[in-house]
Amino acid sequence: MARIQRRQLGRRIAWLEVDADDAPVSIWDTIDDALAGLPTPIPAAGWEHARVLAPVTPSKIVCVGLNYHAHAREMGRELPEEPLIFLKPSTALLDPGMSIELPPSSQNVHHEGELAIVISKRCSRVRAEDALNYVAGYTIMNDVTARDIQKREGRYTRAKGFDTFAPLGPTLVTDLDPDAVSIEVRVNGELRQQSSCSDLIFPIPALIAFISEAMTLLPGDVISTGTPSGVGPISDGDTVDVSITSIGRLSNPVSASA
Repeated sequence: MARIQRRQLGRRIAWLEVDADDAPVSIWDTIDDALAGLPTPIPAAGWEHARVLAPVTPSKIVCVGLNYHAHAREMGRELPEEPLIFLKPSTALLDPGMSIELPPSSQNVHHEGELAIVISKRCSRVRAEDALNYVAGYTIMNDVTARDIQKREGRYTRAKGFDTFAPLGPTLVTDLDPDAVSIEVRVNGELRQQSSCSDLIFPIPALIAFISEAMTLLPGDVISTGTPSGVGPISDGDTVDVSITSIGRLSNPVSASA
């Protein structure tokens, strides 16, 4: 299992394999080389302190609503018969450590910690039994949501599409059993969400098959698999930490928009 981070040092951006303590092991100039595991020298000095970026820059972020049994109950909704999908714009992407900006038009912004899938190659109309062949790896996303706008409009696009509403990272893990990991979200250290990822209503192969039947997924595209119960508000000055076993912790401060 490789652990890959995308980092920036000066003007150079590179992909690094890191160990369990996030210390650099190898370095590549492209994510394709990183995923292939081509042999490279140990990174030059300085990369251990380089800024950590979102692991990919997707053409689209496909999200899944109501995909945990407990969250569906929490929201007072019947279990869906098929996945409920929606899109976040790529401009919502946010690097680890950068601020989630609260828009002036919302007074009730919520965290939603999620396990995310990164697509490795062009993916169109694949069968569920073949779907995992198209997965580059797994990472963490926070599906930040303006809940008041979502409830008022009855739609997802604006409520979930604001700039900075898709924190992603910090690490891409290439081999993971989603049923064997757990997710938790803390705000200022207070536990808000905690669940096994085995509580998913629709498993990952089924999601990839369903989504790719409707739209072609490109390398680097992200599928965020849904959030467990315990969603709640975040405020100016908060820090949101989303942790998933074997992947790590995605941490972002929260600030009011300037």
